[in-house]
Amino acid sequence: MTQSEKDRPWLIRTYAGHSTAKASNLLYRSNLEKGQTGLSVAFDLPTQTGYDSDHVLSRGEVGKVGVPVSHLGDMRALFDEIPLEKMNTSMTINATAPWLLSLYIAVAQEQGADIEALQGTVQNDLIKEYLSRGTYICPPKPSLKMIADVAEYCYTNAPKWNPMNVCSYHLQEAGATPEQELSFALATATAVLDELRPRVDPADFSALVGRISFFVNAGIRFVTEMCKMRAFVDLWDEICETRYGVTDAKYRRFRYGVQVNSLGLTEQQPENNVYRILIEMLAVTLSKKARARAVQLPAWNEALGLPRPWDQQWSMRMQQIMAFETDLLEFDDLFDGNPAIDRKVDELKEGARAELANLDAMGGAIEAIDYMKSALVQSNADRLNRIEAGETVVVGVNKYTSTEPSPLMTADGGIMVVDPAVELAQIDNLNAWRANRDQGAVDAALADLRAAASEGRNVMPPSIAAAKAGATTGEWAAQMRHVHGEYRGPTGVSVGQSNKTEGLEDLRESVNAVSDRLGRRLKFLVGKPGLDGHSNGAEQIAVRARDCGMDIAYEGIRLTPEQLVAAAIEDQAHVVGLSILSGSHLPLVEDLIERMRKVGLGDTPVIVGGIIPDDDAERLRAMGVARVYTPKDFELNTIMADIVTLADPAS
Repeated sequence: MTQSEKDRPWLIRTYAGHSTAKASNLLYRSNLEKGQTGLSVAFDLPTQTGYDSDHVLSRGEVGKVGVPVSHLGDMRALFDEIPLEKMNTSMTINATAPWLLSLYIAVAQEQGADIEALQGTVQNDLIKEYLSRGTYICPPKPSLKMIADVAEYCYTNAPKWNPMNVCSYHLQEAGATPEQELSFALATATAVLDELRPRVDPADFSALVGRISFFVNAGIRFVTEMCKMRAFVDLWDEICETRYGVTDAKYRRFRYGVQVNSLGLTEQQPENNVYRILIEMLAVTLSKKARARAVQLPAWNEALGLPRPWDQQWSMRMQQIMAFETDLLEFDDLFDGNPAIDRKVDELKEGARAELANLDAMGGAIEAIDYMKSALVQSNADRLNRIEAGETVVVGVNKYTSTEPSPLMTADGGIMVVDPAVELAQIDNLNAWRANRDQGAVDAALADLRAAASEGRNVMPPSIAAAKAGATTGEWAAQMRHVHGEYRGPTGVSVGQSNKTEGLEDLRESVNAVSDRLGRRLKFLVGKPGLDGHSNGAEQIAVRARDCGMDIAYEGIRLTPEQLVAAAIEDQAHVVGLSILSGSHLPLVEDLIERMRKVGLGDTPVIVGGIIPDDDAERLRAMGVARVYTPKDFELNTIMADIVTLADPAS
């Protein structure tokens, strides 16, 4: 291949958003000036779960893991001086995807953009939310209908926009094996296409299939991961042709973006994460046949907290060096005809086809949600067991643990910390917005939106109208909740007695002994307060506690401190364990402990786990938290032993 034939590089992105729309806008513009070629927007948890910043459930969450967008003014500020007609924007948004896309379209129209020219993606994959990330609102069937609404609208009005990223990324984060990631993601895609097929002219269906894209994870076993990508390409082509009759090869292309594996980032020796990120990027760039269309890389310190602008720049430079300094883009596929690669790809495809047949026999992805959730919890438990046993080596964690102090860990803790005052400022902004809008126009637009949802009409046109009228994120979501109701997804954790005793004999004996002294089985309540739905930690703690012989109570994600205290009373919990990953640990734990003291549970030990900086850990202990665990505490049996000690009346 000559220099003139060199392939175009992939879209270069960083996943970013924090504090306020204005602050995030400055970050976006700075990154674009540094050579970023697309935007990837991170929204805060209230925005993702359909609450305004002043809602009681938003406390402590505003601006923490992304940018708050409550109304058209916020979206306008987020993209100030960024011409949307010329931008390629990816938005990591799911339950509220129709709404955030509506706000984006409204701002683009204000800028004078041609809507047909808009390019980008809304993630809009609710099925994986039930399985892994937890930012769902409504039950599966109405959620599937809203996914299809977005796809139908975009095909007609914004044909260059990808209406859905089938998101296998979070499946791997939840513990999926490569075969599970392939099959669960492809089953999700077929569920959406089956929903869409009756809604469009058969002559147009192939082109609509061609707009479905994927968002994929790449782990450290980069040869296997690269083979997984090649398997995705082959299987998607096969499904499009045989299941849907797509004859034009360009509409059968596997189009995907990627963020490499944040799950593999370590709190211990975090500088090692730079190498991990680079190696993982190779899986999605080396093979031309299976090369990503867009790549976003985490920063080296995301296991510690929010990255700073320099940290994001460092990851972006990694992409730029690969794309522009190396000769990678000058060659055809490097792996075609490699027998070792072909064997692995065939093995992955065979395993994925078998699991897809299993899911089809259950009625498809929607009907198989409970099964898939349980399978992911078990796969993740197996992964953690291998790390604990040393069968899977993680450098700096379970091997080669001696280290020199890192010069990257500066006085700011090596991360960016969001000012707590941001939440109050955002609420003030929200109140001012409500005070200055035409309430009659808002009420009329919301009434039409509710009617559309009730009548089965496409919700996109009335959502855009509501956005322009001045409705808020919480008001939009309230209409969906009113019509379709709320949903609580499966936990994947059975509470029955477990037969898994290998390596747990001593702990089970300790649990039995303490239970005898307590006069009943040691009761351990596992809770996830707040809006964060990343439930891996809570699930694995609950599973291990169950396997150790404890009586566990775990009701899943998004519980309030009030609900958890009520559960502690009802269950007569001996120990309460909280998993909080969103940065809201301080206000939520303070609220829970205060409530426990008021109802006479002040002596019940509380333990907390999450991505918690050292200073915050000290503040939690000062509140009365008995133990604080972070990702460096990967040995679950040590945590189990602590729980037994805390519950022991003789200790």
